[in-house]
Amino acid sequence: MSPRHILLLGGTTEARELAAALAAHPGVRVTTSLAGRVSRPGAVAGDVRVGGFGGAEGLAAWLRAEEVDTVVDATHPFAASITANAVRAARIMGVPAVVLRRPGWHPEPGDRWHESSSLAEAAALLPDLGHRVLLTTGRLGLAAFAHLDGQRFVVRCVEPPAPPMPPLTEVLLARGPFTVPGETELLRDHRIDVLVTKDSGGAATAPKLVAARRLGLPVVVVRRPALPEGVEAVPDVRDVLERLGLADRTV
Repeated sequence: MSPRHILLLGGTTEARELAAALAAHPGVRVTTSLAGRVSRPGAVAGDVRVGGFGGAEGLAAWLRAEEVDTVVDATHPFAASITANAVRAARIMGVPAVVLRRPGWHPEPGDRWHESSSLAEAAALLPDLGHRVLLTTGRLGLAAFAHLDGQRFVVRCVEPPAPPMPPLTEVLLARGPFTVPGETELLRDHRIDVLVTKDSGGAATAPKLVAARRLGLPVVVVRRPALPEGVEAVPDVRDVLERLGLADRTV
């Protein structure tokens, strides 16, 4: 009998944890697909493929050719197009699709949050909030801020960004997890007066929110894109394993 084949759309910490848990189950074959945007993604259990599929139809064809039984989307909460294609391809093939999304952040007492629905909307808020900006929205999408010449930006990302970007920009290359003391020092050393971030959720990058709260800084938070219609995400690896009927082992 052929092993159960699960396609895992990865790139997140949760995806690596899930791949390890799935690979530990006899009778399960897991293939993790990575978009290839990060040059050194780290070790992943099971089979790995890198690159796109060619949209929902291309992914559906791959699912058919590789005899995939289930699709699990554990990509970044802002990878909306990947999620949409995964859900559509699974529906085309008539196989189950599970979406794993770590819980988002929520404001706490003392926070000065300004929520926005897009990077462009976040950029529009900045002139009224501050002049020295810590931008932690990733290396993609900096074009939304490129027209702002009245602010100085510190852009923190894992890999070097490509232009266009704001004219007054300093790039810091760093990968989480971060600490509250470290984030506080960063904000003070660069005299940051406003933080911009996406609601990526998770503990690895949340310390910047605590540091901003303690320093009384405003934070522009870009809200997550909506999930495809009819899709409800599960919050952690355990829940995914339960959905797949594989939660008999600890993770």
